[in-house]
Amino acid sequence: MVSEERINLLARLVKSPHGAVTITDGGETSSSRDASILALAAASYGSRPADEATIPTGFDPFAAALFESIVEGAFLVACADGIFDDEERRTFTRVVTVACGGAVPQQHVDALISDLEDQLAEDGLDRRLEMLSAPIQRPEHAGEVLRVAALLAQCSEDVNASEREVLDKLARACKLGEGAVDHALADVRAALGP
Repeated sequence: MVSEERINLLARLVKSPHGAVTITDGGETSSSRDASILALAAASYGSRPADEATIPTGFDPFAAALFESIVEGAFLVACADGIFDDEERRTFTRVVTVACGGAVPQQHVDALISDLEDQLAEDGLDRRLEMLSAPIQRPEHAGEVLRVAALLAQCSEDVNASEREVLDKLARACKLGEGAVDHALADVRAALGP
């Protein structure tokens, strides 16, 4: 079982911009106040109109698709070992919900995860990787998908071989260069501290 403290720690790291938060023995050290790509995309995703609203809502379909890609990348890594039980789902949902800072309510995260489970069962891993990478147009967005997936792979405090394999496939699908996964995992270890 993952502690609430670890869930909150991972959520802070997920919602922080790359390299902005480091956890040390003395606590948390921030080096930037900019919002992460995930936080910005979550704000748009969370403002999605419930119906055919004609008033401005702040909804950006490209940002919403990026949010879904970021969450799906982490979800696919979480499912790498073929098991996504109630405890893993609860932890995953809590980390994503907290990382969104309230921009996406938990019931929307739950609904998204249910959709992702159905799509993975229907399409399989390779097709889902292809689909999640389609809306990614910028290298920093691809890097964010991998960064968040690598962070959430740390829920259990260790990345196993099947998770590493999916991270490698995710990096290739997002057209990230050789060594991207090693770099992302090293960044995660540095952010989590000793």
